[in-house]
Amino acid sequence: MLKSTPHRVLVIGAGPSGTACAATLQALGHDVVVVDKATFPRDKCCGDGLTTNALRILDHLGFDRSRVADWQECDTIQLRSPMGALIETTLPDIGGTFAAIAPRAQLDFALVQHCRDLGITIHEGAAFVDMPQNNATGVSITIEGHGLLEVDYVVAADGMWSPVRKALGLSTPGYLGELHSFRQYIGDVTGSARNNLHIWFDKDLLPGYAWSFPLPNNRANFGFCIQRSNDHSVQFMNKTWSDLLARPHIVEALGEGFTPEGRHTAWPIPARIDSAVRSSGRVLFIGDAVGACDILTGEGIGQALETGIAAAHAIHQGETPADVRAAYSHSLEKTLLADHRMAAALAFMMSSTLVARCVLALINTNNWTRTNFARWMFEDEPRAVIFTPRRWHRKFLKRPGAYQQ
Repeated sequence: MLKSTPHRVLVIGAGPSGTACAATLQALGHDVVVVDKATFPRDKCCGDGLTTNALRILDHLGFDRSRVADWQECDTIQLRSPMGALIETTLPDIGGTFAAIAPRAQLDFALVQHCRDLGITIHEGAAFVDMPQNNATGVSITIEGHGLLEVDYVVAADGMWSPVRKALGLSTPGYLGELHSFRQYIGDVTGSARNNLHIWFDKDLLPGYAWSFPLPNNRANFGFCIQRSNDHSVQFMNKTWSDLLARPHIVEALGEGFTPEGRHTAWPIPARIDSAVRSSGRVLFIGDAVGACDILTGEGIGQALETGIAAAHAIHQGETPADVRAAYSHSLEKTLLADHRMAAALAFMMSSTLVARCVLALINTNNWTRTNFARWMFEDEPRAVIFTPRRWHRKFLKRPGAYQQ
């Protein structure tokens, strides 16, 4: 039941956070329009991995995974410690999907189509221009090709360097993100990476890692993610990328004769949900615009979906803009802020080669530790349970994955 008069909401950005927000607002009875400066399908630099949390949210939204042509589910994970020890583990076999890979060009386009099927208007090639008014009476916003729009709320899902944030004077000069990643698609994969998900904790990448995520037709998404620091300069990252595909353990996993496709891409990752400005007046920031990525893994799709849904519910529940801002901030603090603090602590620990070796050795103790570590990597609840006692319940390690049917 609608709590108040339906609001007119403009969502800027049609990625996972924007489409999740729009779908939720529409389901709650509000009048929502989405604009995006891009024309879909369009690619976005990403590892393409979907965690259990992301999958459960997509399932809850009624998203049809068959829309993504190269959707690949995966349950076998191979880890390599800094000293070369190998660990093979599998995700739980208790029903549903715990991990999947979905190329962003396909996933984001499918989410746009999903929203359109729900009756949501999405304008492509429509860039944000400026925001003449953002106050107690409403928001006036200029969109390229659509002129001046008058709405009750704006949800900015417009990325790490959010033009809306900049227009409001809330940008951080020189901000380059907390992490950085390189990615390239690989063809002709004949090694174990053809079917299995690989994560390499090489010493020079800690607390980061390199990955290979399998895709159909003997392809893989390959890349690495590291924290920005004095030791990890742009020069270091470029040099690391140039020799990563020549490292023997990576060549073995991909198989001799693998073929890099096109050019590699690189992108910064914002992971500052603890310090980013979350709202201003009648504007809420979601996804990368609120720095919602995981500071340990760099993963951001699940967090993007979560923030989009949280913003929609805050708009629905709040009687005033102040109520909306408070509800949105409270929602983020209940979940993402606790997860962020846990991930930051773990990232600090994993920056030590010795600690990383000990942790991985402990994980390799038995089948139970291996299986639950795999779940811990892909599911937020077990990882953050220490900092969020409200999540404690007897069966939290027995909860099935998404898409059980």
